[in-house]
Order: sequence, then structure tokens, then C-alpha cells
Amino acid sequence: MLKDQDKKQQPVVLVVDDDMSVRLLICESLEQAGLTVKEAENGVKALSVFEQVKPDLVLLDVNMPKMDGFDTCTRLRQLPGGDDVAIVIVTGLDDVKSIRRAYEAGATDFITKPVNWPILNHRVRYMLRSIDALRALHRSEARLSQAQSIARLGNWERDIFSNKLYWSDEIYQIFGLEPQTFDATYEAFLRAVHQEDQTYVINAVDRALHKNKQYSIDYRIILPDGTERAVHEQGQAVFDETGKAIGMHGIVQDISKRKKAEARIRFLAYYDILTGLPNRQLFKEHTDRAISTAQRNGTKVAVIFLDLDHFKRINDTLGHNAGDKLLKKISKNLMVGIRAADIVARTETGKQSMTSLSRLGGDEFTILLTGLSEAEHAAVVAKRIIEHVSLPVKIDGQELYVTGSVGIAVYPEDGEDTDTLLKNADAAMYYAKEADRNNFQFYAKHMNASTLARLDMEAKLKKALEQNELVLYYQPQVEMQTDRIVGLEALIRWQHPEMGLVSPAEFIPVAEETGLIVPIGKWVLKTACAQVLVWHRAGFIPLRIGVNVSGRQFRQQDFVQSVKQILDTTCLDPRYLEIELTESIIMHDVEKAIAALCELKEAGLHLSVDDFGTGYSSMNYLKRFPLDTLKIDYSFVKDITTDSNDAAIVKATIALAKNLDLATIAEGVETEEQLTFLREQGCDQIQGYLISRPMPAEQVEELLLRHNTG
Repeated sequence: MLKDQDKKQQPVVLVVDDDMSVRLLICESLEQAGLTVKEAENGVKALSVFEQVKPDLVLLDVNMPKMDGFDTCTRLRQLPGGDDVAIVIVTGLDDVKSIRRAYEAGATDFITKPVNWPILNHRVRYMLRSIDALRALHRSEARLSQAQSIARLGNWERDIFSNKLYWSDEIYQIFGLEPQTFDATYEAFLRAVHQEDQTYVINAVDRALHKNKQYSIDYRIILPDGTERAVHEQGQAVFDETGKAIGMHGIVQDISKRKKAEARIRFLAYYDILTGLPNRQLFKEHTDRAISTAQRNGTKVAVIFLDLDHFKRINDTLGHNAGDKLLKKISKNLMVGIRAADIVARTETGKQSMTSLSRLGGDEFTILLTGLSEAEHAAVVAKRIIEHVSLPVKIDGQELYVTGSVGIAVYPEDGEDTDTLLKNADAAMYYAKEADRNNFQFYAKHMNASTLARLDMEAKLKKALEQNELVLYYQPQVEMQTDRIVGLEALIRWQHPEMGLVSPAEFIPVAEETGLIVPIGKWVLKTACAQVLVWHRAGFIPLRIGVNVSGRQFRQQDFVQSVKQILDTTCLDPRYLEIELTESIIMHDVEKAIAALCELKEAGLHLSVDDFGTGYSSMNYLKRFPLDTLKIDYSFVKDITTDSNDAAIVKATIALAKNLDLATIAEGVETEEQLTFLREQGCDQIQGYLISRPMPAEQVEELLLRHNTG
């Protein structure tokens, strides 16, 4: 399209003269030269013809009726397209005053009468070529201006001697300045540059002037309204024949959008979107640099790994939106808690960042400490972290209390690279969780071995569930009045093909931690119900089977429905199933626990509190639970004949149960003396080694036949 516009068409010349003979002579001369000629007999007519034909050149007589040549020239310049047309005044006047007036009116040139006809054609063609070149230049400038506007790019020049600047219109727009109000000097330009970037710009310009170095730099400018923009500038110096700098020229481009896009991309790559903290990738880069510095300086680096305790419970109960809000507030608390001396994370420019805190994902955070002379300094920071994590946090009007477990690994003792330090700090954190949480632990080699063993146990436990390696043992419960076995407690064991019989103390904590306790708990319930029904159908007196339920299993939304479904599947009468729960489980969320227990009670099940006295039961709440039995913990029973305190606790528990119309079962009864004491106090049932150790199902039948005969 642009090339088509540039193609030269046959020029049009407008001849304006009130003398018809002169017009005819001029027209004939120009037409013979191949030009298109239009005529007008006066100035008024010329204005009309001009608007119609848009001529390239106007030959204009001075002395005409209605409007002379001077006024006509002035009016032509005011018409659309009148700026770049060539206007030649044809006059018989040769005084300087008339010539000056012609130029003031806007004339391009003048020709005096009488006209030299052979020269006229050459004069006209020369002026047409000049006009054509000028128009091409204007089109080129317009295209350049459009391109610069689209690219947000302008050009500039600087005169070294006058210290003056020339800026294109686009640069004024970029800097938010008006040409008429701007003191176009180098110093005025520098005042618009961001204060932190001024030295950087000055040094680049000086290298160009004194070392003939072209430069290409990015810097920030401050607009008059305080807005900040990023620009890219390229420049070079101009030298005279002696090698002396006489000027400079270059371009400036607004790159604010690009810089924002780059910053956004970098943020997404290196920062956590939720909290704005550095992410795992940036943390690893910080740690890599910190280790390199520590190697040179002979100092230590500590990686602190923080994991929030029971955070999943908050997500499950209050929702992920509340969990996200909690993470953001805890992040702020942690940033406040880490002193400025602990800040070690650095940016690419070498400047100190605002925090050494990073979020790896989920509820996991890391803190990097560098320049340590003693590893114990990390313990001070770890304590501060735990304190700030445990500060109460209000989310949607509800006050929440969270704790954290912290692991610490130190370079070079606990690892010489980032991955090893992070892995070992993670292992130390798990060790802190196993030590009742809300504390910190330093890494030691046995922690790693312990963690690997736990992972191995988890894998084997999953396999055990799939390959039916789990078995149930049963411990009888004897009624004191009749001395008969009236119930059994189902106790899980793991019959591993290589490890043999594995105690629940070894694998239940792993099952709880990983969530495997839920499918294992369902298996126990189903297996126990099916087994007791077998004994019923074999003719033994109706026995009640007691099954321990974990907190994680009990808090499943479908727990009650799951129990009902198992009873339907096994066809066991609900009154022969007793659900055993610890105090801590039912006190975790009292109202929800009461609702679930009432539903189980209405279905016909028996409910008991296991290990009573070891938790934190409130008597006010205890009477609200629809319970049937209190189980007295072994820790109180074992010394009831030798420790007056234990004896008093057992007496009080039995009395409390009677007042609440609850039965009592004493666990861990091993001696006749204990049995006698419990009988005297009115305990309803006992279980323990005095009666029988837990045993597999096939041995239970022999015990039932022997113990309940007669």
C-alpha cells in the first residue's frame, strides 16, 4: 500500500491569472512538457479549483481583481493540503519589498514578467521535484513517528558545547513532559532519572564520551506526577575529525510493560503466590550461595525446617479458604519473629532481601541462617519461630491456636549440599513431631535411620493390609459376680512373614500418621463382628466384642454409617458390639462427639471410655456422653495394693461410675490381690493376664469351654 502511494502520478499545475492570453501561453508551454494544467481567472476562482483538483504547483499572478496574488497565496496555505504545495508568484514587480511580501504570504518562489518561456518549464519541473522530495520526506517522517509511537520509542540528540538536548515528541510523552516547559539540558534530564539509577546512567554516558563506548542500558524515570517508568536507552558519541566529542545521539524506549511482565514471570518462578515468600527454587539458590560463602569463610549454615502440627485438621474442618488465610497470617507472624540479624536471603543484585523465610509448599516453611560461628545460634531462632507460630490467630471471627514442629540441619556437619541439608532438616522435623510436637530437634544420623525405617514400615504396612497379614487377638473380660467370660476385646497384631508377630506399638503410630489407620480400623471392626457371630452360632453364650477406635477413624464423616454398614454386612446384633474410645478422642470436639455417640447408641451399640483417668475429662461433659462403661487404666490397677494414691483413684472411679449408672472394667489385672481389692470395691468386670493373655481366635474357643463350663 505504501509503495503504491509513493508512485509518481502526472503532476497538476494550477495557473491563476486574469489575463487570458498569459494563461493560454503558460498552459500551452506546460502541457507540451507533459504536465496537466488547470486554470483560474482570479483568486476567488483559484480557491475553488484548488479544493477540487489538489494541484502540486500553483503559478499565481499578483495583480488580479477581487483578490490579489498575495491574499490568494495566504488563503491557499490555509486550505487542506495547502501546506506542502509549491506556490510560485508570477509578477512584473522586481522591487525587494514586493518579493519580501510574497514570501511572507507563503510563496515558495517567484518569477518575474516578462516570462522566459524556455526556462519556465525547467523552473516548474525543478520545483515539482523538490516538492515531491519534500512530500516523500514528510511521509517518511510520519511513518517513523507512527512506528516510534507504537513501539513507545523516541530519538534524541545532545550538543556537547551548548549542553542542549533535542527530544522527539515520543520522548516527551514517555517522560510525561511538555516541550515548552522543559529545560532541555542534560542536567534536567538527569533530574527525571530515578535517584538510585542516576550514577549508573552517568557512568554509561561518560564511557561513551571518553572511551567511545556505545551503551545499552535500562533504568527508571520518575514522571512529574510521581509515577515510575522503566526505559531502555541506547546511545553513542559523535566525534569531530580531531577525535573530540561534539555531540551524542540515541534512542529511548518505554519498557515498563515488559519489565512488569518479566517481574511477574520471575515472581511466579521464584515466589509462593499465596504468601509472597520465596519458594523452594529460590530457597535452594539462596542456600547454594550461602554454602559457597560458608566454604570460603569457614562459617556454618543452618537450615530450619518448620511444619505446622495438625494443619490438615483445620483444612478439613474449616475449609481450604480458612487454611489459606491461616498460612498467610502465620507467615506474617514468622517474618516479625525473625530478627534482622537472621536475614540472609539475597537477591540477584546482591542486595539483602527482607526475609530468609521461604514456603516450600502446603504447611512447610524453611528459614536459612548464615555466617554462624556456633550451631547453637539456630536453636535461639527455632525457639522464636515456635513462639510466633503458636500465637493465637483469628480467622473469620474464630480464634485458632496452631503449633509447629521444627527440624534443624547444620552445614557442614549434617550435609555439604542443599538437598542433603533440606532432607536432614526434614528428618529432624519428623523427630520433633514424634517427641510430642511443638518443639525443635537438631539432626543426628539416627534420625535419618529412624525416618527411613518409618517409611519402610509404611510401605510394608500397606502391603500387609493388601495381603491379609493382619490378625486379631482377643482378651477375655470376666464378670466379677458370675466369674464368667462375658466379653472380649479385639486387639490387632501383624503376622509378618519375616519379622514375625509385630506389636501394635510398632506399627499403629505409623498407621495414624499416614492415615492407614482408617482402612485398618474398618478391617478390625468387620473381622471382629464376623468372628463373634461365629462363636454365637457355635452355641457359646452371647459375648460382647469390644473394638478400639482411633481418633482419626472416629472423626471420619462417614464413621457412624460405616459401623452400621459393617453390622448389616456381618448380620451381628448391634448390642454385642462395644466401641471403645479414649477420653482425648471424645473431648477433641465435644459437640460432634456427643452427636456421633448418640447416633451409635440409638443404633443399639455399647459405648465405653478406654484408659479412663489418663486424659482430661470434665465431669460436666462426662455426664452428657451416652456411655455404658468406664475402663480403668492399667497404670492405676498395677499398684492399687501398694500405692494409696492409685487405690484412691480406682475407688473414686468405681464410685463415679455407679453414680452415673455406668459399668466398670479394670484392665491389666495380674494378681489375686488386685482381684480381691477390685471385688471389694464393686468393680463389675476385669481383664488381664490373671485371666488370660490376648490369644488368637482358635484358642478362644478352648478357653470359653473351660472357663464357662458349669
